Amino acid sequence: MTDSATRTPDSSPARPRVVIVGAGFGGVEAARALKHADADVTLIDRRNFHLFQPLLYQVATAALSPGDIAWPIRSVFRRQKNVTVLMADIIRVDVARKLVTDGTVSIPYDFLVLATGAMHSYFGHEEWEPFAPGLKAISDALLLRERLLLAFERAELAAKAKEQARQVTTIIVGGGATGVEMAGAVAELAHHTLSAEFRGIDPAAARIVLIEAGPRLLPAFPEGLSEVTRRSLEAMRVEVRTGAMVTACDRNGVTLADGERIDAAAIVWAAGVTASPAAVWVGAEHDRAGRAQVGADLSVAGHPEIFIVGDTAAVKNADGRPVPGIAPAAKQMGRYVGRLIAARIAGRAQDKPFVYQHSGDLATIGRKSAVVSLGRMRLTGFPGWVFWCLAHIWFLIGFRSRIVVSINWLWSYLTYQRGARLISDRERAGE
Repeated sequence: MTDSATRTPDSSPARPRVVIVGAGFGGVEAARALKHADADVTLIDRRNFHLFQPLLYQVATAALSPGDIAWPIRSVFRRQKNVTVLMADIIRVDVARKLVTDGTVSIPYDFLVLATGAMHSYFGHEEWEPFAPGLKAISDALLLRERLLLAFERAELAAKAKEQARQVTTIIVGGGATGVEMAGAVAELAHHTLSAEFRGIDPAAARIVLIEAGPRLLPAFPEGLSEVTRRSLEAMRVEVRTGAMVTACDRNGVTLADGERIDAAAIVWAAGVTASPAAVWVGAEHDRAGRAQVGADLSVAGHPEIFIVGDTAAVKNADGRPVPGIAPAAKQMGRYVGRLIAARIAGRAQDKPFVYQHSGDLATIGRKSAVVSLGRMRLTGFPGWVFWCLAHIWFLIGFRSRIVVSINWLWSYLTYQRGARLISDRERAGE
């Protein structure tokens, strides 16, 4: 390469160049699978850390700090000598010249893995985003944490009962795992952690409303577990509205399809996602959610050197069922592609198609309560919660994170206390 404003490929690279865009679950696993490959691997992300997204809701509800669920990418790969980590926001792929670029620097590849994830989908109402942020990044979680905590502070200052009620009302839109977990966590924060700390209001009287457009919560789970989840949330004083669709949203609340208006100071969007524009970058066919149509080996049609994994790819199993957009699926795709590329570099035939192995579905409802579906096995209540905790701790990166998260969860379980309750001046100035 030449050192200039725009990097250009060498005329005769010494080793194959593998570029991985995205250091989420899929990208990290792909890079790890190339550990022993005779290749130069470049891992690119617009952030300098890998994020354990399934626990973002705990940052949003002050149970964990951002550093508990995020790790510097360079630290993760410090011992893998064939990996170079770059921080850049890739915006385009030049398929003809085999380059990725952030608009300033271009990076060449022989093999390309796009693991760029998904974004919030507001189903054509992007103007709702400022009022109802989702949970895809640390910045989202911190924004929601500040809005939740600041609402109680403003309620304490409010002179009118109506405004107090609005401030201590939280709406979660979407009854999937993220929405269910967020609703339970907000209920615990309001009804237990904050309950004895205010004098002008009663946080235990806070209203939490979970809205789902479909007929039941957790549609990916067995129907019996959906009903268990509903009953558990209602026991925690969460209002569950199924078959309800949001038709309007502003800074003061939402309006439902039947005309009902619910005023709230904090709104959380957990209703849908849309893929990153990776399919457009490489000219691949894609579905309505923007997910690229890929082959059996997760490559792009006409470009066997380009692979798309994780939430950005529309993949079906042998039985025709779509592979879910969850962390285990992204990890399996990344590992498969990494091994496939390593085999090709080594000159070994690798023609086995990708097959997703579904381990099960898990969702925590709150303190000592969760639902778990593992094949024919079902766990609910405290046993489900213990299993959920162990599974998430196991998949955290790094010994320190596992210890810190374990201690924080144990402390919260014993005391209901949450230590990451900070409100910055930024959110106060912004509203």
